[in-house]
Amino acid sequence: MKLKFRRIIAVFLLVVLTILSVGCKNKNEVGGTIDNNKEKIESGEEEKPEYGGTLRVPLTTVETLNPLISENISYYNFSKLIFEGLFKLDKNLNIENQLAQNCEIKEDGKVIGIKLRENVVWHDGEKFTAKDVKFTIDTLKYAGNDNIYKNSILSNFKSYTSSDLRHIMDVKIIDDYNIEIVFDRAFSNGLEILTFPIIPRHIFVKGRENSSSYKAALAEDNYTPIGTGPYKFSKYEKIKSINLEANTNWWQGKPYISTIIGEIMKDEDLAMTSFEANQVDLTTSVGVDWEKYFQSKRVKIIEYVSQNYELLGFNFSRKIFADEKGKELRKAIAYGIDRQSIIQKVYMGHATQVDLPIYPNSWLISDNSNIYGFNIDKAKEILSSAGYKDENGDGFVEDENGKTLTLKVTTNSYNPLRLKTADLIVENLKAIGINATKDYEDNVPNNITDEEVEEQWQKYTQKIKKGDFDIALMGWQLSDVCDLSFAFHSSQIYYGTNFIRYSDEEMDQLLFDAFSATNREEKKKAYGKLEDKILEDLPYVSLFFRNEALLIDKNIKGNINPQSNNLYYNIEKWYIPKEFQEKNVD
Repeated sequence: MKLKFRRIIAVFLLVVLTILSVGCKNKNEVGGTIDNNKEKIESGEEEKPEYGGTLRVPLTTVETLNPLISENISYYNFSKLIFEGLFKLDKNLNIENQLAQNCEIKEDGKVIGIKLRENVVWHDGEKFTAKDVKFTIDTLKYAGNDNIYKNSILSNFKSYTSSDLRHIMDVKIIDDYNIEIVFDRAFSNGLEILTFPIIPRHIFVKGRENSSSYKAALAEDNYTPIGTGPYKFSKYEKIKSINLEANTNWWQGKPYISTIIGEIMKDEDLAMTSFEANQVDLTTSVGVDWEKYFQSKRVKIIEYVSQNYELLGFNFSRKIFADEKGKELRKAIAYGIDRQSIIQKVYMGHATQVDLPIYPNSWLISDNSNIYGFNIDKAKEILSSAGYKDENGDGFVEDENGKTLTLKVTTNSYNPLRLKTADLIVENLKAIGINATKDYEDNVPNNITDEEVEEQWQKYTQKIKKGDFDIALMGWQLSDVCDLSFAFHSSQIYYGTNFIRYSDEEMDQLLFDAFSATNREEKKKAYGKLEDKILEDLPYVSLFFRNEALLIDKNIKGNINPQSNNLYYNIEKWYIPKEFQEKNVD
């Protein structure tokens, strides 16, 4: 089996812990649209949206239509067309009301009072009420306590975990459209965990609500999706397609596009092939080489920042990194790496440089979040002030005992992007006087199989767990909402997510303050202090977030604005002009 490019972008950790992220929006957006087919309206007037047409989208192999337990990223995005949560995340990863009309955080963050929308109906015509919300939460809490379902709801693509849900002590129904959600503590991610899809109680409860009701709601097979979203389920042909129709009773009004067909295929490579053959109308980029579509008269390219984050981790078990002198060494390395060169040469410009492991568009990012620009002279100056000098003139600095500063760079080199990045980092470190050596295979065999990639990845992660490294180049797929405890808190050394074995009491306290903030102002302030601490201590050197792109037929128009958390964000505003609505659809 030939290597699939996307699969070799190995991710060391999957971060699903979350914290409250409501507040003001960041003014400096990163990413944006690359539209090589900029539409020109001859009359100089805006084109008027029209109803009708069919949108064909790719889905990779679908195991279940149940949104609570699916771990398929393509179906996760697709299910957002059918289901809605109490809240959703906007482009700044800020909270936006969905089925909740408004909310109030009370009792120092322990209680969230929610007023539900009264004009919402399920796709089968039944009224949406507070009972549906309580039933959904009770179902998820049941799943989180049952080993059969526990791993399923820890999906790669959700913003909540079973441990988050256990913080919910009670759901009080005040009346049909008012509820109170009671937590066991001040819990700053309270609103974020309420972004999960709400399901209809009346479908699963026959008589008395009990464990049988919850099991029915968590069924994997023969599941009929009934939601409140802009599109309703109409037909499912297993291993072939899922058909949706516009919901004419949607509380926000009828969407413009009449039909959406999810074409099921084996993998993302086949999705790309199908898009090129005009069998689907859009797909996401595979890899970083989408320049070949720039000259296409059919394709519109919309680039956005993903949650795939690349970094360097330092082994704090090594004395060389653990003290004040080690901090200066880490800063010298940060200044000495030419991240923009890596982005251009390796990622073809499709990445966003950062100094923090926080999504670049996040409302939590402060104005002074990027301070480590490429500066060889500054890097050398810091090394010199820390006592590292090239006394023998061989090009490499020595410590006060005359020992050459030698550091190993470790990575999983069967990932071609990581291999090229590691090679450039080794060159950068040598240029500032550090004898950087390659602790990875740089003569990669041709025609590597997926199995060989996985085998190397397992060896690499075992090496990291054992602490057998100096500097590790790797990537994380971060959650859509931010909690940095997994990487920085000393308690996580035991669990292995703080793999660099970094421990600092002040950092632990700042992480706790961010986690337990009771309002948005307090949250923003706590994060500002946390970011300052990270930039000063620099336990990791942040490299960049990878960008991805939505490739879409230019005949699909409207406010097309894909997000890292929702590929079909604002799909109700997409439309197909009449002259392009006729398609040959099986």
